[in-house]
Order: sequence, then structure tokens, then C-alpha cells
Amino acid sequence: MQQHPHHDPDTIELPTPTAWPIVSAFGLTLLVAGLVTNLLVSAVGFLVGLLGTVGWFSDVFPHPKHEPVPVNPDRARPAPIRTQGRVVQMLKQGNIPHRAHVPTEFHPYRVGVIGGLAGGLVMAVLACIWGVVFEKSLWYPINLMAATGVPELGASSLKALHDFSAAGLIVGTIAHVTLSILVGLLYAVLVPMFPRKSEFVLGALVGPLLWTALVWSTLHWVSPMLSQGINWPWFVFCQIAFGAVCGWVVFKSGKMATMQSWSLAQKMGVESQHRDEESH
Repeated sequence: MQQHPHHDPDTIELPTPTAWPIVSAFGLTLLVAGLVTNLLVSAVGFLVGLLGTVGWFSDVFPHPKHEPVPVNPDRARPAPIRTQGRVVQMLKQGNIPHRAHVPTEFHPYRVGVIGGLAGGLVMAVLACIWGVVFEKSLWYPINLMAATGVPELGASSLKALHDFSAAGLIVGTIAHVTLSILVGLLYAVLVPMFPRKSEFVLGALVGPLLWTALVWSTLHWVSPMLSQGINWPWFVFCQIAFGAVCGWVVFKSGKMATMQSWSLAQKMGVESQHRDEESH
């Protein structure tokens, strides 16, 4: 092992910096990239990698190269940091610490289902009003909803959607109820993540507008006829009504604390002695 005597007390010998490892890595990158591009790239990468490897090993073998690095005298060094004794507050069971996972409270899923059904009912009534007033047909919005799932309705003209269709009524009702429940569950999950002061506004306005933008941008690819038959201003109004009703139901419901705020006994399902005495 080579010895490096220190002749100057204000310097220390450290390994000499070298860029050859980076050159070797670059050559290896070119070597691999040439396998999927051109063999000429691999040839250049091999030469660059070989050059970097030779230069790297020449700096390390037979003895690593060193260079003197000046060391600041004691008077120029910063004063050491002294720590004072402190008391660490341990986390207590049943309390929500500052490291809690947000949200700390959530709405039950049944509230989302109820809110979705309530909003879907209001939306269905408004859609039927639009069909009777503007299209002179109660079945037009229902058949329009079912057009993507019923091939006969999807292949027919917009005038044919004004007539009653049993398949359209069944498929449209199932699709509307299913989507209402799913969106209601989505509201129940997302509302606790919103700021408390703007939960209702975000749920009633921002959510429906985002959903309308998504439907408007993709519906002409799924069903061009359905995209042409929708009255988009009324559609936005119905979506906002759905969001307002569903958001109000979810917002007014009570929240439940997540399990992270439960005590260990509650998480394990162990009943306390006080509860046992009350049950007897």
C-alpha cells in the first residue's frame, strides 16, 4: 500500500478527480444504442468506451493518483453546532398527528349512492321536460341515452327516436341509474379531499363542467348521432343540477373518521370494559 506523507499541515491528499468514468459510461450507452439503430454507432461506442476504460485504469493502477487539497485552519472553520436536550412527544393512540394521511374523515359510500340517485332523479326530470317542451316527445331523451347500447336506435334517424321503444326505455334507465350511482360514489370519495369552505362549490360546479367537457370531446367518436342530438346548453344545465343535488346530499351528510385516528383496541375490534358493562 502506497504511503502519502503529509508535508504541509494545512493540506490533505485526496484522490484526483477524473472524468474517465463518464466517458466509459457514454461509450457503453452508444454501444447498446447501436444494437437498435446502426452498427456504426456501436463501433463508435466501443472505441469511446475503450478509451474511457484505459484512461480510468491509468488513474487508478498501479497506484491511485492523489492531489493536495488545502484545509482551512481551525480559526477559519465554523463553530460546531451544539444541540440542547429536548423532549420528543410520542404519538398517542386515538389522536390524529401532523403526519396523518389526508383525508382524515370520509363520507360513507351509502351517502354517495343516495346522492347519486337523488341527482339522477332530478336530472331525469329535467331531461324529460326538455324532451316534451323542445322535442315534443317524452321518449326522445330516453332513446337518446340508450342509443349507444341499442343497435336499432343507434342506426335509426333522430326522428325515429321520438317514438316509444321498450328496449330503449330499459337500457336507458339502467344506464342512467348506473352512471348516477357511480358518479355519486365518486363524489363521496372526492368531496372530503376538497377544501372545507369550497366542497359544495367544487362538487356542484367544477365537477359537472369537467364531466361535460369530457363527454363533449369524446362523444362524437363514440356516437356521432348522439352528439348531434344533444342540446348542449341544456345538457350543461342538467349536469349542474345533478352536481348541486348530489353534492348537497353528500355535503350535508356526516363524516366518519378514518382508522388512523382509532385506538389500537378499536382497530383490533376489542370492546372496552365500559361497553361490556353497559351491554349487561
